[in-house]
Amino acid sequence: MRLAEDIGASILSIDSMQVYRGMDIGTAKPSREERRRVPHLMIDIVDPSEPYSVASFQTEARRMLRAADGPVVIAGGSGLHMRAVLDPLEFPPHDPAVRAWVRGLTPSEQVERLLDADREAGTAIDLRNPRRVERALEIHRVTGRTPSDRARTEGAKRVERYESEIEFVGVGVDPGDTLAARVEARVEAMFAAGLVGEVASLDLGPTAGQALGYKEVLPVVAGTMSEEDAAAEMVRATLALAKRQRTFFRRDPRITWLEWHDDVDQRYATLRRQLDTVLA
Repeated sequence: MRLAEDIGASILSIDSMQVYRGMDIGTAKPSREERRRVPHLMIDIVDPSEPYSVASFQTEARRMLRAADGPVVIAGGSGLHMRAVLDPLEFPPHDPAVRAWVRGLTPSEQVERLLDADREAGTAIDLRNPRRVERALEIHRVTGRTPSDRARTEGAKRVERYESEIEFVGVGVDPGDTLAARVEARVEAMFAAGLVGEVASLDLGPTAGQALGYKEVLPVVAGTMSEEDAAAEMVRATLALAKRQRTFFRRDPRITWLEWHDDVDQRYATLRRQLDTVLA
């Protein structure tokens, strides 16, 4: 917020769940007052009953970037969504009937069918990852393209080399050993702000219903879990997600990492110095 106000920028959220209307507390969505101060993009796009794919996110976010008046601060936690916006990621089509056929196979049968179509599939995807195998087999059945075919495209090679479509400067803040305490405090604040009532009021579709903080609270709404147990599960799941996110972002050589400072002014001064150095 402070950076956007200083440089006259808007903020584009790459949080995969802030696109959903009404999912405010559990996604730590910026307040209406904050959105009055700084324009926010990719927030409140669809109803939570609707699925919203990464491909749809990519299309709309890039449209908003092109239409933005001035610089844009991209902020959020989803590494896939960030790369979908910035990098030449391609998202092949889905087919519900084909997906149902694929899911009717056992995991070993899925791997066997994929290898029948592409003996080199294991060089392009992790065959031990059932979700990746399932998706690769669906793509092959729908488009005829194999994992090794797709890995050899120029776009895929650029993604592997971290060559972006959009010019940007990347800065990350490493919270260090303060993360667990901050997550616990944030989860406690969410419950105090009415998270259970928010979840109960929403018609959550298959995508929104899997959102962290909502999936854990649904049993509370159903009366099968206590708030205390749900909060503990939220903390555990958030820390696990943060670990995966940090691993994902740490691989990106375009991001400069700064240490966390409890003093906000000091933290912001360090951020500005780093940005000014990179931009110079």
